[in-house]
Amino acid sequence: VINAEKSEFNEDQAACCQISIRRREPGLEEDEEWLILCSTQFLTGCYWALFDGHGGPEAAIIASNYLHYCIKQKLEEVVGGITEARPPMHLSRHCVCDSDPQFVEEKHIHAADLVVGALENAFQECDEVIGQEMEATKQMGGCTALAALYFQGKLFVANAGDSRAILVLKDSIVPMSCEFTPETERQRIQHLAFLFPKLLDGEFTRFEFPRRLKGNDVGQKVLYRDYFMEGWGYKTVEKADLKYPLVHGHGKQARLLGTLAVSRGLGDHQLKVIDTNIEVKPFLSCIPKVNVFDFALHDIKEDDVLIMATDGLWDVLCNKEVAHVVRSFLAENRADPHRFSELAKHLVCRARGKKRGHQWMLDDSHEASYDDISVFVIPLHNRDED
Repeated sequence: VINAEKSEFNEDQAACCQISIRRREPGLEEDEEWLILCSTQFLTGCYWALFDGHGGPEAAIIASNYLHYCIKQKLEEVVGGITEARPPMHLSRHCVCDSDPQFVEEKHIHAADLVVGALENAFQECDEVIGQEMEATKQMGGCTALAALYFQGKLFVANAGDSRAILVLKDSIVPMSCEFTPETERQRIQHLAFLFPKLLDGEFTRFEFPRRLKGNDVGQKVLYRDYFMEGWGYKTVEKADLKYPLVHGHGKQARLLGTLAVSRGLGDHQLKVIDTNIEVKPFLSCIPKVNVFDFALHDIKEDDVLIMATDGLWDVLCNKEVAHVVRSFLAENRADPHRFSELAKHLVCRARGKKRGHQWMLDDSHEASYDDISVFVIPLHNRDED
């Protein structure tokens, strides 16, 4: 982790721990002390998470202290279904309809889907807790969240924001997350504005145009996109189209309602568009996208790793460049027992670059990152096979 000194405290936060999920028979409350002694009554998983704060570190700190608890709680609520290849229709295993198992099979519902649902619910609950805590302490701010859970032989990666996780395998790179930005989620944001136009308070237009329209565009036919469109069309410009666009700018400069650079994350419940009463939160989703990697379907090698990092790394290094650094470093330091933690430091240093004069540079074609950077390097070969 490196603090780019944008703020006094590092807005990046991280967490890792083992999560123990209690298995209990429906309707039975076991003795706590006996449960602790009898470890077979627990399912265990490994958890890592990165949180990139904005508007201060407070939301990221709360999330780093609480998201894993939410995940544990949500997994325990469905643990009876997780232990089955196909989860029962009723968690009590009481079959009300003889066709219940058939319906589960037709819907292609598997145990992994319950883990995905638990992660989605956990992010939502954590977001609510952050909102309550921030309101109680009269603080503002939010954070992105990227969490990885190794559980039941599978890796689950949940992302809400613009951090990224990739698997660097011997012969391939497997993206385990996608960034959520105002541009990538343009249609979802526009659709919400279509369904609830009052959220815009007459200050914004939901339509996308190639550039900000001007007064002399009125009456002209110009290119546009609406929420249901992947392609482009032409529409006659009206005065209402001159309002500020929902998504303004391009690339790293794109802003949701002219305010936020991300479209998913935790917190920001009190955030409003400057000089208006328009709340940003309805457009800022806390629900993650969860990707699953099944270890049983792959031959994992000694140097295969999961790389998790906040956007400060990915702003200057692409997946292929990171994979090249990972493979080269691990091959050159094979005898070092600390090579994975050293690799994390090495990646941060590569992203920061070398200082030439007053500029941090990676090489002649790359600028260095000025953002906070946090990196996890997680080796895959020494995981438990339970």
